[in-house]
Amino acid sequence: YRHGIFPWFNPGEPILWWSPDPRMVLIPGEFKISRSLGKVLHNAAYEVRCDTAFEQVMRGCAAPRSSQGGTWISEDMIAAYCALHEMGYAHSVETWVDGNLAGGLYGVSIGRMFYGESMFSHAGNASKIALAHLAKQLERWQFGLIDCQMNTSHLASLGAREIPRSEFIARLQELINCTPVTHWQFDADLFR
Repeated sequence: YRHGIFPWFNPGEPILWWSPDPRMVLIPGEFKISRSLGKVLHNAAYEVRCDTAFEQVMRGCAAPRSSQGGTWISEDMIAAYCALHEMGYAHSVETWVDGNLAGGLYGVSIGRMFYGESMFSHAGNASKIALAHLAKQLERWQFGLIDCQMNTSHLASLGAREIPRSEFIARLQELINCTPVTHWQFDADLFR
């Protein structure tokens, strides 16, 4: 991660490492909140938590999706990221509705750089709620980038954009050397 490289491979394949050019990133202060998402953030009955169900979030991300044939999030990857979570590098942001985990995301944080890995949703807007809270909190903590890895229309609709790999690596080298946030807690009233 410190070199802008991330793993992405299917079970049974050799470990493959990626560093796309261009790179999809989201600057925390540029997260786009649509009118409908804005209403959800201000009015919906949900709770956002951080790091209370890390493995559950990973398993939610690994669950089969109708739009995909499989997942790269194997049991070995879950164990590896849970170990990173125990060391304070990997974090989850969770959306809870009526006491149930409705969606969320996880990724890796080094310095003031966040590397998004995956997100899932079992209820409408649950992953967007988690991402909105992550972006807002990271902006408050002066994080420079959220690495989104690959270009998708969904991420672009939320404000993510491509930058050249050379620019990504230069920003990354700045951000990973900033003082890290060691106590991940989110303000419950970020949007209310």
